[in-house]
Amino acid sequence: MTKLRPYRFKRQQLAFPYMLITAALVIVPLFILLYYACTDYATGKVSLMNFAAFFIDRENTNLATLGRSFFMAFLTTVICLGLGYPLAYVLSRSPFNRRGILIMIFIMPMWINSLLRMFAVKNMMELFGVGSGFGAVLTGMVYDFFPFMLLPLFTSLSNIDRSYDEASNDLGATPLVTFIKVTLPLSVPGIISGVLMVFMPTISTFAVVEMLGSQDQNMLGNLINENISFAPTRNVGAAYAFILLILVAATMLIANLAGGKQKGREAANLL
Repeated sequence: MTKLRPYRFKRQQLAFPYMLITAALVIVPLFILLYYACTDYATGKVSLMNFAAFFIDRENTNLATLGRSFFMAFLTTVICLGLGYPLAYVLSRSPFNRRGILIMIFIMPMWINSLLRMFAVKNMMELFGVGSGFGAVLTGMVYDFFPFMLLPLFTSLSNIDRSYDEASNDLGATPLVTFIKVTLPLSVPGIISGVLMVFMPTISTFAVVEMLGSQDQNMLGNLINENISFAPTRNVGAAYAFILLILVAATMLIANLAGGKQKGREAANLL
């Protein structure tokens, strides 16, 4: 009798279910969005006027909203980085038995639904009499996206070999020089990952502004949501969403190029 050999899956076959999920939940919706963006609502004919509507706005509210979105995303990213890097550095240098508990305290908010967290921030603002406004929106943004900055920073700093610090100290470098010359350059990949994980979703978010802000704080995500929710402007909203997608892709490309150059410099320094 011939023995049946066990069938072994190839790597390409194991990726097939993921490809199906990606096609169903990402590629197909993008093509549907592109169809609405490139067609006129009234006639159904192919038209690029939906994209042009973003730039020929007479009151320049769309460009102002775009600038406000980038400014808010930049400010949120800077604050998260300024708060997250020292905290991640301290956590990465903590004893192993305490590190897991400490990092869990800051990561646990990610387990709670974002809307519930924003309701909590809104109630806290009302309790202190702050109300809605720029400060409330910025606080909600930082609170919502801070764990996404902390986690990659902590991972990057934890993976740095301590022997580099010891070698730097043995050569007579001060702790500040060791941090600037050794720790900071080696943690750049974590910084880039954290910046992307905070900056990208902040540009497109709208729930935080809806709950904590006012009409004056509307961002590009709110503009897209308002247009897509109303049938006659649904095609315009789809075009705005594609413009946002192009801007996000361009930002990611620039960040990846910067990260590649930084890795090249690190390799050259090590050689």
